Order: sequence, then structure tokens, then C-alpha cells
Amino acid sequence: MIRVAVLDKDRCKPKRCGRLCYRFCPKVRSKIEAIRFEDDKPLIVEALCVGCGICVKKCPFKALSIVNLPDELEKECSHRFGPNAFKLFRLPTPSPGVVLGLLGQNGIGKTTTLNILSGETKLNLGNYDEPPEWPQIVQHFRGSILQEYFQKLSDDELRVVHKPQYVDKIPRVVSGDVGSLLEKVDEQGKLKLLAEQLQLQTIWDRTLDVLSGGELQRVAITATICRNADVYLFDEPSSYLDVKQRLEVARAIRGLKKDEKTVMVAEHDLAVLDYLSDQICVFYGTPGVYGIASNVHGVRVGINIHLEGYIPDENVRFRKSAIIFHVKPPTTSLVAGETLLKWDAMKKAFEGFALSVVPGDAKQGEVIGILGPNGIGKTTFVRLLAGIEKADEGATSMPYKLDVSYKPQYISAEYKGTVEDLLKSVAKDDFSSSWYRSEILQPLNVQPILDRDVTELSGGELQKVAITTCLSRKAQLYLLDEPSAFLDVEERLSMARTIRRVVENRNVTAFVVEHDVVAQDFIADRLMIFTGEPGVYGVANPPTSLRKGMNTFLKDMEITFRRDPTTKRPRVNKEGSKLDRHQKKIGEYYYVATREK
Repeated sequence: MIRVAVLDKDRCKPKRCGRLCYRFCPKVRSKIEAIRFEDDKPLIVEALCVGCGICVKKCPFKALSIVNLPDELEKECSHRFGPNAFKLFRLPTPSPGVVLGLLGQNGIGKTTTLNILSGETKLNLGNYDEPPEWPQIVQHFRGSILQEYFQKLSDDELRVVHKPQYVDKIPRVVSGDVGSLLEKVDEQGKLKLLAEQLQLQTIWDRTLDVLSGGELQRVAITATICRNADVYLFDEPSSYLDVKQRLEVARAIRGLKKDEKTVMVAEHDLAVLDYLSDQICVFYGTPGVYGIASNVHGVRVGINIHLEGYIPDENVRFRKSAIIFHVKPPTTSLVAGETLLKWDAMKKAFEGFALSVVPGDAKQGEVIGILGPNGIGKTTFVRLLAGIEKADEGATSMPYKLDVSYKPQYISAEYKGTVEDLLKSVAKDDFSSSWYRSEILQPLNVQPILDRDVTELSGGELQKVAITTCLSRKAQLYLLDEPSAFLDVEERLSMARTIRRVVENRNVTAFVVEHDVVAQDFIADRLMIFTGEPGVYGVANPPTSLRKGMNTFLKDMEITFRRDPTTKRPRVNKEGSKLDRHQKKIGEYYYVATREK
């Protein structure tokens, strides 16, 4: 384990101590400065600090301490895929009657953990050449809850059901209509209640191959809950779902607690994970290289640990800086420019659905977020702006023909070649520029996969490449439909910041369809709220301010958010709670001031 010094800047008083920490640092004696002073402020260089502890002992103000940085553990390897391949250290401890949430970056071992606990992957304890048999595995976990778990799993005494991550692949292996398939797996008699709760009646007679991503997700979750099992595992259950559907799914999953079932959920939407979990296990390490499962924490503490990037009980800091949330609506850093795009009242009708668009406009240098339930016409509106669909009535107006860059909702790996070849063909000369690499490639973390073939990418990697491809085109109008799908918490916020920087630097306009209200809060200058009846008709309201837009949207969803006093992150209020009733009374559903401790 690597150890480094960390500094409490509030306690440090270099003028009063005479810079003792600097004078006694062994790296300074060898002319390599692990501790530097810039503008009379100390700076610790992690790459040079050896964690010797001398500066800690010399500091008279106790401003310095030693923490561990993530590194592969010498022991406790649960699974390794092969030589120079991913390694997973430790496993979370499942408990009956508790919903355990798994939180961490993509490629850090969450899905591998669920596959191990479901029995789909037999763990090898790091010995991939000669995998151990079940008696050795059970013996390895002696004295822990996992010993009994794997003993029952090996004896086929434990029934486990697993909702996979990529629900869009389900129609490839399962065929038939929704109603017949769900009736076959309804082993507990819960189907009628779940079908009503998750709004499956409208798709009851449809076949799986014609369902959207959100419809497939709800069907997969319903099928999982309907089965009679001891352990229920859910991998990213909120993908493709809107805010209200996510909370209904969370309520359905939490209902398994009543029967003392063991439930484990891997999820990236912090609000949903907070709402449905009782405990949190944080995964940290290096994505694609190794992952370590932390001890189990309470839900609030566990999520805050992930955001802070520091685990107190293990004294490990796995992120240089904390993820910060703001409480009030952000102010636009740049004054909105000239009007780039206007649209008149438009109408577009399909079989069984009609969209009405209220007149509005978009200005240069701003990001307009689009919020609304699934099946309400958001993608149709974006396709109208892109020129892919033609309005039955009305049209858009612009001072000149705009170049448009569009990232669709559902992406596929159709390009034959590497990621670098794809981006070079789109970005052209910009690909070799320092601005392109520092403002697009690095923030979206695409550089590590440049030499990978596009057809071999995972869902999260493919999403990042699609976003990068969209932003690489020189355009005046950028349209991104659900860019956060399959991305983890850090990737979502990096994506939001990247889109904002590109829009501001190029003085262009972007429309972003997104269900994650936290991501919308980060990215949007104004909001478009879609109302109506999903699957029947939709109304695209004109862009409005963040505060008014959030209040309109969440009021329609009948949901309120509070703020965590430590990290200021949004947390969903329990329905009917005192704070929920108060916020609904004053009309503040999202931006509520938090009392400081």
C-alpha cells in the first residue's frame, strides 16, 4: 500500500513554524522537493512523498497526517481473470432483509461481484491456472457470512436470480410476448401488482423484440422480482428509465425486504441508490486493472465516502478531490448570445401518439436540458431539430443553415476500425491539437481505449466514444440524447462539464435529453419540460429557468429533494415526510437551502 502525507490547509501556519515540514523532508535534502511552498502555501507532491512520517512529527499544528493510496492488496484476492488481467479483492457481505448497494466506477468489479454471487462466475481466489474446488473456496471464507453463502451455493441450496446489466440483449435469447413470458415466471403471485406499479399494461401483448430500452428494463425487473428466490441481484436497474419509473422500481425492489430476502443492487444514479439501499459497499482501485470492495457502511455515510474519495476506517484516499454539489441554481458564466434557433408551434403525429411543440428559441453559448417521462416525445423533438423527422405542421427558423451533430439515444458499434480511426475521421486536423486532447479526450477518458476496436467496446465505453464523436464534429447545434446511460457518477459529471466547455468555447448551442436530474443540474442553463400522457400525447414546453423548470417537472412527478448537509448532494424525500410536505407547500421541490452544521 502506497502512503503519502496530506495537509489540512486550515491548520497550516508556515510563517509561524518556519516551514519545519519542508526543512525536515528527506526528499528536500536530496534536492527533490516532495513538499513545496507556492505563495507561502505548502503543496505536497504525491508522486514524490514516501510517507515517512517525519513531516507529521515535526508539524507543531498537527496539520499533516499520513493516508494510504489505492494499491493492489497482497492478500484477499477473490478472483483473477488471467495473467495481466483484472483482479478483484474482497467481496461485499450480503445479509437477509437488507438492500446492499454497490457503488463505484465502471470496470471496477461490481458486475464481476454480482456474477460471482449469482454463481455464473466461479471465483478462483486469484489462482487462474489451477482454480480451487468448492471445498477450498468455502474454507477460504471460514468464519464469515460468505462461508455459509458459498456452502449453500455449491450445494444448490441457494436460489439466486440475476437481472443483467444490458437488457437490450434479452430479445436475442428470449422471444415471445410480454404477458405470456411474465406469467410463466410469476412464482409468488406478484405479477398483477407489479404490472400496475411499473405500468406494463400498455405493452402486455407486445413481443420483446419491439420494446424500447425502458420497457425491456421494466419487464426484466418484473420477471426478476416475480421469481421465488433467496437472493436477488440487480445490475443497473435504472438505465433507460425516467425519474418516476426509477423510484417505482426502487419501491418494488425494496418490497423484497419484507420477505427477508437478500438483495444487492449495482447502480450509478445516486438519488435512486440512496432511496432504495440500506447499506453501501464502495468499490475503488484502477478500472480495468483491479478493484477492491470496502467494508459495508450505512447508506448516507457510504455515498458520502464515495463522493469525498476517502474511506476513514481503512485510511485510504482514492480520489484527489471530492465531488462537489451546489445548492442554488448555477448562474450562467457567459451572457447568452444571439438567438441561434427559433421554432414555431409544431405538430408531429405517429400511430397512437401525437407531439405538440410550443414556440421557443435557443441562444448561442447555452445548454438546454430536456426533462420528461419516457414516451412523451423528447427524442421526437430532438429528431425534428436534427432534420431527421419532418413536422406535420410548423417548422424551425434560423438565420442560416446550421451544421448539426446528433448523438442518438440507442447507439451501436457499426464502425469497423479502432476508436482512434473513428475520431480522426470525424475531428480531422483537430485530433492532433492540444485543445482537443485536453478539453475532450482527457475529460471523457477516451485515450486509454484509442487503440481498441469499436466493436469490442463495453456499453459505457461505447457511450463515451459516441459523446466524443458528437462533440468532435464542427457544428453550431449539438443534440445529445441520454448521454449518461451506462456511465458512472464521475463519468457523468465529467461528461456534463465537457459539454459545457465545448459549448462555451465554440459559442454554440446544445440540447441534452437526460433523466438524471443531478446531471441536468450540472449541465443545463435552461430547461425544457415535456408534459402530457406517455405513449398517447406530449407537449414540448418552451425553455425556462432552472428553478422554474425543476419545480414544474418534479411537481408533476410528485417528488421532492432535500440536500445532504455534508456534501450538498440531492436526496429524495420519503413520500409524505415532514420535509416532503413542507417543500410541496412552499413550491420548492429541488433548490432548497440546507442548514450548515
